[in-house]
Amino acid sequence: MEMLLSGLLLLLGSHSVRLFADGWRARMLARLGPNGWKALYSLVSLAGLVLVVTGYAAARQTSPLLYAPPVWTGPAATLLMLPALAVAAAAFVPGTRIKAAIGHPLVAATKLWAAGHLLANGRLVDVVLFGAILLWAGFDFSSLRRRDRASGTRYPAGPLWRDGVAVALGAALWVVMLGSAHGWLTGVDLLAK
Repeated sequence: MEMLLSGLLLLLGSHSVRLFADGWRARMLARLGPNGWKALYSLVSLAGLVLVVTGYAAARQTSPLLYAPPVWTGPAATLLMLPALAVAAAAFVPGTRIKAAIGHPLVAATKLWAAGHLLANGRLVDVVLFGAILLWAGFDFSSLRRRDRASGTRYPAGPLWRDGVAVALGAALWVVMLGSAHGWLTGVDLLAK
């Protein structure tokens, strides 16, 4: 569990620097330059991600069960991933109405992803991982939206077909994850449940 907690600290901490230490971030940007800062940020984030994945896999086998999710939560979580992936895809398709409405679709999708996984998994390690990510994403999303309002930032909506592209990309990724990728990545075969 220590490895997972260390990874969460690095991963979520690196993604929270602007929230909690914006002055330090500005000084580091000035000192390292944009590329140096991005390299440092990426290395810390990657190290955190590796520790999260490795720590979760190690703790999963012996983690105590805190609650037994009802049987319906597995399929419900799987279905929730469809809009989560479509919203996530909207972050990478310029000019979607999804982004115009939500502002920060990747963070919003992270909230959906974490909530769905928390719904369907009841071990201590699951609550720590998905709960921490859900709390971080909720706080980050609120902070980003406040910053947008304060600065008057608006995200322009383009033609509706762009949203269709985002939804199609999300649906395609959902099918891939449902088919075999989730089992390969996590050891949990969604179709075997």
